[in-house]
Amino acid sequence: MFVGHFAAGLACKAVEPRANLGTYFAAAQFLDLLWPVLVLTGVEQVRIDPGNTAFTPLDFVSYPWSHSLVMALLWAVLFGALHFWRVRQINVALWLAIAVFSHWVLDWVSHRPDLPLMPGGTTRVGLGLWASVPATLAVEGMLLAGALVLYLRRTGAASRAGTWGLVALVVVLVGIELGNLGPVPPSAMAVAGAALGLWLFVAWGAWLDRRRTVAD
Repeated sequence: MFVGHFAAGLACKAVEPRANLGTYFAAAQFLDLLWPVLVLTGVEQVRIDPGNTAFTPLDFVSYPWSHSLVMALLWAVLFGALHFWRVRQINVALWLAIAVFSHWVLDWVSHRPDLPLMPGGTTRVGLGLWASVPATLAVEGMLLAGALVLYLRRTGAASRAGTWGLVALVVVLVGIELGNLGPVPPSAMAVAGAALGLWLFVAWGAWLDRRRTVAD
């Protein structure tokens, strides 16, 4: 998934607003923030395989350290624990950990059976939503719409930037989602390099958070 992960960040922000939206985006996308670094350094592998699924040509050959079930749980615990160590807010830490682990759950729904359960294990799982483009777009669209409803009920714009910054964010996210249906990427390294751009959304979320207020 792509949009679905940001939907998770928006929803968690609505439930527990004391953490910055940028922090929730970092949590919800943490596995994918880690993944390109591991691909570019040769620790994990992906290849271009047109037709691998209807939605994406990416074949995730090996990504046990970023996307296995066991490691996703570990990253979730570590992310939440680090935040708790810094600010001593147990409920915030819990929701950040949930945001991190939600990434694996959403990927389990969308990927074909290529998600490992643990490093070194041979069992791979995935429900295969990506086998259908219409179903993928429908599910991700509903996730985003639902998250936006929750987020807008809990937050309000403090300025025009808070309104239009959110509108622009949604437009860009949806544009990238639809762009994933475009031409096949030139190489696996190009995909990994582009994935580093996810950090821009973390910064965008942090910027937007300062321009919206939280309703009690």
